[in-house]
Amino acid sequence: MPSRRERANAIRALSMDAVQKANSGHPGAPMGMADIAEVLWRDYMKHNPANPKWADRDRFVLSNGHGSMLIYSLLHLTGYDLSIDDLKSFRQLHSRTPGHPEFGYTPGVETTTGPLGQGIANAVGFALAEKVMAAQFNRPGHTVVDHFTYVFMGDGCMMEGISHEVCSLAGTLGLNKLIAFYDDNGISIDGEVHGWFTDDTPKRFEAYGWQVIRNVDGHDADEIELALQTARKSDQPTLICCKTIIGFGAPNKQGKEESHGSALGEAEVAATREALGWTHGPFEIPADIYAEWDAKDAGAQAEAEWNQRFAAYQAEFPELAAEFTRRMAGELPADFAEKASAFIREVAQKGETIASRKASQNCLNAFGPLLPELLGGSADLAGSNLTLWKGVKPVVEEDASGNYIYYGVREFGMSAIMNGVALHGGLIPYGATFLMFMEYARNAVRMSALMKQRVIYVFTHDSIGLGEDGPTHQPVEQLVALRTTPNLDTWRPADTVESAVAWKYALERRDGPSALIFSRQNLPFHVRDHETEGAIARGGYILKNCVGEPELILIATGSEICLAMQAATQLTEQGRKVRVVSMPCTSVFDAQDAAYKQQVLPVEVGARIAIEAAHADYWYKYVGLDGRVIGMTTYGESAPAGQLFEHFGFTVGHILEVAEELLED
Repeated sequence: MPSRRERANAIRALSMDAVQKANSGHPGAPMGMADIAEVLWRDYMKHNPANPKWADRDRFVLSNGHGSMLIYSLLHLTGYDLSIDDLKSFRQLHSRTPGHPEFGYTPGVETTTGPLGQGIANAVGFALAEKVMAAQFNRPGHTVVDHFTYVFMGDGCMMEGISHEVCSLAGTLGLNKLIAFYDDNGISIDGEVHGWFTDDTPKRFEAYGWQVIRNVDGHDADEIELALQTARKSDQPTLICCKTIIGFGAPNKQGKEESHGSALGEAEVAATREALGWTHGPFEIPADIYAEWDAKDAGAQAEAEWNQRFAAYQAEFPELAAEFTRRMAGELPADFAEKASAFIREVAQKGETIASRKASQNCLNAFGPLLPELLGGSADLAGSNLTLWKGVKPVVEEDASGNYIYYGVREFGMSAIMNGVALHGGLIPYGATFLMFMEYARNAVRMSALMKQRVIYVFTHDSIGLGEDGPTHQPVEQLVALRTTPNLDTWRPADTVESAVAWKYALERRDGPSALIFSRQNLPFHVRDHETEGAIARGGYILKNCVGEPELILIATGSEICLAMQAATQLTEQGRKVRVVSMPCTSVFDAQDAAYKQQVLPVEVGARIAIEAAHADYWYKYVGLDGRVIGMTTYGESAPAGQLFEHFGFTVGHILEVAEELLED
C-alpha cells in the first residue's frame, strides 16, 4: 500500500509536470501543501466526486489560488470529471484547468480565486451561509445542514487587508465550521517575507476570537491530523498554522522564491523525481496510488446516508424540506413574480415623491416577507442605506436563524463574503454602502460578475446630490466603472416605480449580479401612459413622447429625469418636438433587439442630450460625437445639494441653452 508521503508525492509530480508542460504557473505552493492536502482530502473531506453540487458537501477553497495545480491534482486523483488530459492542458485556451481556479470551468471548484484574500473572504461567506441555513432548517433529531468549510491560504492572503475584515467578522459570529490552514512558508514573489511581513499572525487571529493551533509541521501527517481533529471540535473558527517548505522536494529550489511562480525547469524536475523517489514518468500515476486516492465510493455512501436523513426529515417536515430544496435550487417562490408585479402596480398608483433609497426600503418591506432566502446587510450605514425592513432579524453568534448581517465598516469584506454566500446556495445576499465606497468593494464586485452570481449591491447617495459631505463622498466616476463591468447590471432608478422594477429584476436574475443605485434626496414620481413594468424592465424606454418624430431626444437617469421632463415641457411649449428617454439600466437596454432600440432611439434623430450627475464620457455611446452630455468632468464640492446642481449645470435653464445650441447647428 502506498504511504502517505507517496500519495502526497502524486500531487507534487502532477503539479510540477503540468507547470513544466505549460512553462507557466506556480509549482511551489502545491508541492509545499501536498502533505496537508493529503490528510484533509483523504481522511476528512466530505464530498462526492460524482455529484460536485451535493448540498451538504464540505466546501474547499484554495485562497492562494495561484497554486491551482494543487486543487486540480486533488480533483483528478479523487475521481472528479477531470482527466489527465485536462491536467496536460493546464493554462491553455478553453481548458478546464485555467491558470487560477475559476468557478464554472472545473467540477469541484467552489469559487474563483486568485486575487489574494478573497478566497478566505468567500470561505467566510460559505461558513456563514452554512450556519444560517443550519439554524433555519435543522430540527431536533434532524440535521440536514452540517458541513465544514476548509480553506488554504498563504502569506499573500494574510497581508491583504481584506483578510482582516472578514476574519474579524468570522470570529465575532462564531463560525466554528470554518477551518483555515495557513501555509507559513516564509516566501513570496519578492523573496523571504521577513523583510516586509513580521506580524504575529497567531496573536492576530486569537484577538479575532479564533482558535489558533500553532507550529504544526506541514509535512508531518500525524501533526496535521491531530490539528484537524482539534479544529473540528471547536466552538470557534480555527487557524492551523503550518510550517512548510515551498517547492518541497526540489533539491535546488525548495525554500526559495525560484519555485514560487515559474516552472522548475527540466533538470530540476528530474532532480526532484530522484529526490522524492518518484520513478514514474510525466503525468503517470500508478494504479495503486489512484486506488488509494479514489473517493467515489466513499462519496456516494456519504451522500446516500444524507439522502436517508433528508427523507426522514421530509417525512416529518414536508414544508421545510420543500423549502430547502427550492432554495438550494436557486428558484424563487412560484407566486413571487405575480405578487411583485402587483406591488409595482400599487407603487404606480400611489405616485409618491420620496428618495429612491426610501423606495428601495419599501421594496424590501414588500418583497422580504415573500423571500425567506434574503440575507441582507450594510457596511455600518443601515440608517442611511435604509436596508433594514420590518422583518429584519440580525444574525448573531448565539442565534444565526436571522436574515440580516451587521457587517461593520467592511465594504470589501462584505462584498466578498456575499459572493461566498451566493455560491453556497440557499440564500440571496444583498449588501449596502454609499456609492462612493464601492471603490473599496470594487474587486469583489468584479468577482461577482466574473462568477455570474446573484449578488445584489445597494449603493445609495448616488451623486453630488448628497451635498455637504463634499467630494470625498460624492461619486463621479463610479457609475462608469460599474456600467463597464461585464455581466453586471447597474440600475439607477428615477422614481418609486423604477426602483421597484429594478429590485424585482435583480431578484429574478440568476446569471449575474446587480447594482442598485439610489438617491439620498427626494425624487418626484413620473406618470406613465403605458404598461409600466414591461417598459422599464427593458432598461431604457420612452418616458415622455411627442407627436410625430422627435427632433430632439433627452436621455437621463435617476434624479436628472426630473430636469429632463421639465426641460421637455418648456421646449414643447416653444413648438419643439422632444422625447424623453429614461435609461435606468444601460446594459439591459443594450441587450434589447435592434428594432426596439431603434424605436426608442431612432438613428435618424441625431440631436440628443444626455443628462446625468456622473461622469460625462460614458454617455457619448448614446448621443454620438455630435450630441451633448451634461455631466461631471471634475470632482464635486462641499455645499448643499441645490447649490451644487446649479454650480455644475444641472438646471433646466442650462438644458434649454444646450438644446437651443444643438438644434441650431
